[in-house]
Amino acid sequence: MKRAVAVAVSGGVDSMVAAHILKQDDPNVFGLHFLTGFEPAPAGRGALSANSIGDQLGIPVHVVDVSADFKRSVVDYFSAAYLAGETPNPCIVCNPSIKFGVLLRHAQSLGAEHLATGHYAVVGQDAAGRYRLSKSADARKDQSYFLARLTQAQLARARFPLGGLTKAEVREIAVRSGLQPAVTDESQDVCFIKTGSCAAFIASMGGPPPEPGLIETVDGEIIGRHQGLHAFTVGQRRGIDCPAAEPYYVVRLDAARNRLIVGRKKDLLTPECHVARINWIAPPPEEPLHARVRVRYRTPETPATVIPLSAESARVRFDSPQAAVTPGQAAVFYDGDEVLGGGFISKQPDTG
Repeated sequence: MKRAVAVAVSGGVDSMVAAHILKQDDPNVFGLHFLTGFEPAPAGRGALSANSIGDQLGIPVHVVDVSADFKRSVVDYFSAAYLAGETPNPCIVCNPSIKFGVLLRHAQSLGAEHLATGHYAVVGQDAAGRYRLSKSADARKDQSYFLARLTQAQLARARFPLGGLTKAEVREIAVRSGLQPAVTDESQDVCFIKTGSCAAFIASMGGPPPEPGLIETVDGEIIGRHQGLHAFTVGQRRGIDCPAAEPYYVVRLDAARNRLIVGRKKDLLTPECHVARINWIAPPPEEPLHARVRVRYRTPETPATVIPLSAESARVRFDSPQAAVTPGQAAVFYDGDEVLGGGFISKQPDTG
């Protein structure tokens, strides 16, 4: 008997179309609508949304409360990274720990062999039996970057029905099938902060309030004061408020001294960075590897040499210096459309 496929359904058009596509070929599809504890809706709304989604798709939809795990694995990580002077990437953490961690285990407990999501990416298996992750057909919507930390075991259970479609085609399918998304907003990088600043959110979670400190140039000159490092990220120009002939940009967050280090645009350029906690999807390289590297989701990939230092760390030497390479963000390695792996940009050299 064919085992069931679970689909993570948020109520957005992507996840609903993913479920609709799967149901055409597999009658054993069921949905999982998970609650993080940060939904803006009143209590009980999750069940109502799940019922609405299930009625439209003609599948059962189970509500799964992952709020405790989400708080511990994603929100606490987010807060700790900011307080350490880094710029976190919660989606990179959420996908392996929550969606293909907690939610996948729940799906398996209900009899599912695979968990599908509405991500724009492609997963396949090569002749040697190794699972591979690749970019989607829609270059503008491709989300392979956010999935780079999925393990072989997780990729073996992952299904991405939208990988071969464009966003326009997905919307057409929704209209043609009479699907009306319960959620119309596009997903955002920090889904749990609905209003206000990161600093205010961290304080609301019991973290320390923003602490004012000094603004220092890369040459060591004190030129002003900031109201809290939480409000800044590397490469940022706004909010520095130090008049000068040339604008200042954030070059570094010195959390130990609570100082904002700023410089000119040229000071943002760096020839290399160190990447820690790397998850390799392709076989880990034993020698330097030339690849294309993306250091933020919305920045283009750039050619670089990845020099392995250990099984989980590497030095990345860019072919040409790159701007605003930010500690805490993910560096994802590509060979053409294929994701080789990815880890976190670290502040200090990590020699493994």
